[in-house]
Amino acid sequence: MSKISRRQFNALLGAGVATIAVPMGIRAQTKPKVVVIGGGAAGATTARYLAKDSDGKIDVTLISASENYTTCFFSNLYLGDFRTLESITHSYDNLAAEGVTVKIGYAQGIDRAKKMVSMADGSSVAYDSLVVAPGIDLKYDSIEGYSEEAAEIAPHAWQAGAQTSLLKSKLDALQNGQNIVMVPPPNPYRCPPGPYERVSMMAHTLKTRGLTDSKILVIDPKPKFSKQGLFQEGWDKHYAGMVEWYGPDVHGGIQGVDVNAGTVETDLDTFEGALLNIIPGQMAGAIASEGGLTNDTGFCPIVADSMRSTEDESIYVLGDASIAGAMPKSGFSANSQAKVAAMNVRGDLLGSKVFPAKFSNTCWSLIATEDGVKVGAQYAVEDGKIASTSTFVSQTGEDEALRKTTYEESLGWYSGITKDIFG
Repeated sequence: MSKISRRQFNALLGAGVATIAVPMGIRAQTKPKVVVIGGGAAGATTARYLAKDSDGKIDVTLISASENYTTCFFSNLYLGDFRTLESITHSYDNLAAEGVTVKIGYAQGIDRAKKMVSMADGSSVAYDSLVVAPGIDLKYDSIEGYSEEAAEIAPHAWQAGAQTSLLKSKLDALQNGQNIVMVPPPNPYRCPPGPYERVSMMAHTLKTRGLTDSKILVIDPKPKFSKQGLFQEGWDKHYAGMVEWYGPDVHGGIQGVDVNAGTVETDLDTFEGALLNIIPGQMAGAIASEGGLTNDTGFCPIVADSMRSTEDESIYVLGDASIAGAMPKSGFSANSQAKVAAMNVRGDLLGSKVFPAKFSNTCWSLIATEDGVKVGAQYAVEDGKIASTSTFVSQTGEDEALRKTTYEESLGWYSGITKDIFG
């Protein structure tokens, strides 16, 4: 490497020769920096694919609020005693071994002008490209009487981990004849079939323990829900008389909850439960709004063919925080979007080839032992939006062998996708 003296360097600076102020040998050693906020399906996948596909030419930092990540997908199977919590909890050790710098802490601000992420501990991380994948935050005030403090009594368990364990412990403490009251979230929300798979898994646990006099009362703000026919068929078949679903045309509107009294008040009646599972409305994780990336929906608009933020060309937003057209907010969707985003980030920073965006998603749900159902689609960009190009869904009346195959397929998918996400 040729040397440059301090006097020569200062002379060049004074002359304003920016393009040769640093020798080429030094500039060539500087890698572009990508910071990824969020260690879930979207963020971890993006970080991993950037590290492995750039052949070490990009400096990738993943910021995660915790050292381990518990997946929301498959967390209902923990409630149903089909999985352990440990089996759905993953570390970042393999990502670190593959070249990703993993930083544990809270990202609390984005300085878009300076291209800096500020951390709660006072440190900051510089970026050339930023990937924002913080998942969801909860709109506790979307239900009168609910709050973050109330969630310690009536858990939502829609952010997996401690809340999942809390809901499981309360479920296991129920006695025969004690009821569960669930309030599912309004649209849009993470994992559209999720609340109803949860109903199935809680009913399975009650039935297995002999608590067949207990009921699950579902007080839904929505007039219909994902896979409704499949779930209701399954509830009638496996849990006859144990699940009652009330849509707004019946209950007339949810007026509020009292978690200490264990009640949900509606225009029709006041529903009582020894266990309340309240899932409020949702919005993009707070860092997205702090960074000015959300619109009036509370989620982040993106450019469909890249997952690039419409607000800042050096930022990508993906997963549950994004407005991704026809794609649901799911782990599979997030993983699919991450690969498109990673490809475009590499194109920005390294000039690598960028192919037309294609996305896919499947949502599996378990209704009872070996009774699995699914819904999914393939997606492409049409008229500037992510649109479905083909769809599929399980059908009512399917035989037991097919449902068993669908469940086994979901097990293989979970094993495969978590390896794809976390290495």
